[in-house]
Amino acid sequence: MSLKERDKKHLWHPLTQHQLHPESVAIIKAEACTLHDEDGNTYIDAIASWYTCMYGHCNSYITSRVYKQMTTLDQVVFSSLTHEPAIKLSETLIDILPNNQEKIFFSDNGSTSVEVGIKMALQYHFNHNEKRNVLIAFEDGFHGDTFGAMSVSGLSVYNGPFEDFFIEVKRIPTPNGTNHNDILEQLKSISKDNTIAAFVYEPLVQGAAAMKMHNTEGLDSILEFCKSQNIITVADEVMTGFGKTGKHFASLHLNNQPDIICLSKALTVGLLPMAITSCSQNIYDAFLSKDITKGFFHGHTYSANPLACTAALAGIELLTSNEIQNNISRITSSHKAFGERIKAHSKVESVRQLGIIFALDLNIKMERYGNLRDQLFKFFMDNGLFLRPLGNTIYILAPYVITDSELEKIYSTIEAALDTF
Repeated sequence: MSLKERDKKHLWHPLTQHQLHPESVAIIKAEACTLHDEDGNTYIDAIASWYTCMYGHCNSYITSRVYKQMTTLDQVVFSSLTHEPAIKLSETLIDILPNNQEKIFFSDNGSTSVEVGIKMALQYHFNHNEKRNVLIAFEDGFHGDTFGAMSVSGLSVYNGPFEDFFIEVKRIPTPNGTNHNDILEQLKSISKDNTIAAFVYEPLVQGAAAMKMHNTEGLDSILEFCKSQNIITVADEVMTGFGKTGKHFASLHLNNQPDIICLSKALTVGLLPMAITSCSQNIYDAFLSKDITKGFFHGHTYSANPLACTAALAGIELLTSNEIQNNISRITSSHKAFGERIKAHSKVESVRQLGIIFALDLNIKMERYGNLRDQLFKFFMDNGLFLRPLGNTIYILAPYVITDSELEKIYSTIEAALDTF
């Protein structure tokens, strides 16, 4: 039996309606930007396997470091014990995070990093003898699949069956450059009538909302208002973190820095699962007490796994290297040129870009997971390109090591798709 036939016997895949899509492509090897399947086909991984493998698949610099660590210390409980990979990662990460970040808390995936951030914010107020039980979030945001993260997410296609069980959330529009005064008035009204604990947001780019981008000045004004009301600001940088927006973190484009930052995905360079929630000294200090119940009682078995920490350290070393920074600039310029070349196409409604994140909207009405979207996905795969359109949005978020010829292959295949559909 082939791998894809064996797959169907027992496996349940994420974001998949198996009645409609019973088969998966079986990948047997990956290197740099290329995926190889069991039938001998190759695909350019144009989304870095959900924005994780930013330095390419099976990067020998990273794998050799993790192998060496594996022979020394593989796993140890992080409650009461510590180890050098975690300590060194905290020191290295604090150096590149916004300068108000001081403390690092480990968990194991993007959803739990947001869950931790929400719990920190709620308990921060609780520890100050103040009950605040309402959150603010953007419309159409996505923050993960655990219950706190789902609560602040606004995409009912993912969360519909669970909405009766959520934390109370008030939603606001994303700032577009013209509406932030209206948003501020809305925020004043919400904060007057509710006890707001935190504002949870994706800074500048909403990933699952089809790379929807919003205005820097508008977001800054929202953050400034939140700080004036002691509303804890929680930046979900799970997707945007580690160079994708042209800076190490999207929050660095802003004047007002968040109290809490959530990190995962490219943190461990696609090699091992891990997440981090960082926070300011002020947040951390709220949990210091002789009263044990004011401590933060949240933990994961694999928190600060030494192998994952080592992978993250190697990734940050690559991120801050001249080679990768030059590559980010090269890809950014290439995307800008492609945007100019494609924006006048009769099938293109709009294009947008921030750093290496590029998206175009088709002027065709499509369901998020409808037939036309599926036809587009198949077209890309048939032409050696792994892209996952989100409704009528085609986006690119490729590894930093992608070559110019591979970028041109992505662009020309998208153009061919526009001419075909």
